[in-house]
Amino acid sequence: MLVYTSDHSLYCAKLRILLRHKRLSFSEASPPGGGGSSTYLALVPSGNIPALVDGDLTLTDSEAIAEYLEEKYPEIPMLPDTLVARAKSRERSRFADTRLEPALRLTFPHVDPKTRDAAAIKIAHAQINLRLHGLGIMLERSELPRERLWMGDSGTIVTLEWIALFEGTIVPKLEWPEVVQTYRSDMLKHQAVAEELTAYRPAMLHYMQEKGAL
Repeated sequence: MLVYTSDHSLYCAKLRILLRHKRLSFSEASPPGGGGSSTYLALVPSGNIPALVDGDLTLTDSEAIAEYLEEKYPEIPMLPDTLVARAKSRERSRFADTRLEPALRLTFPHVDPKTRDAAAIKIAHAQINLRLHGLGIMLERSELPRERLWMGDSGTIVTLEWIALFEGTIVPKLEWPEVVQTYRSDMLKHQAVAEELTAYRPAMLHYMQEKGAL
């Protein structure tokens, strides 16, 4: 399998956690011609990154790829075996992608201190706190055991690592619910998460350095 990735993409890191956890062999390449180029769009019409090439199949969207790999390689499952638990894992995935990550993304135009907008950062700070609070409530109500790594965890933990990196540098101190802090620690105990974040953190720091934030 070939995966088109970019160095600091959160969604690429999310996908690599799943691939590592399932112990699947894959290679990575940058989008031919660069993301958004006519060359890449000829291969991947949506232009999305990451994109998976598996034989004749080309597939985009990290969630679609995750579901595909879960069905094709069920030997190390990342969805629970009951209807409700599977739904709750998917709910966590969607919360990370549509609520937590977009709150973080509000800060990206303002990483460079030379062009940082204090009012925009204030809004982003409030949104991130709101989503951390919401995640805390979801985790308190969740019955998914944390000694297992679920599909809904991979994007959540990467987003939390970005938020932690930005705290104190891009955004002021945040209100981390204790259950979210514990969840983060529990996730870092998983080998696939630890390995990915060890490999990925230099790209995160390089992004910050390029933007003049470090």
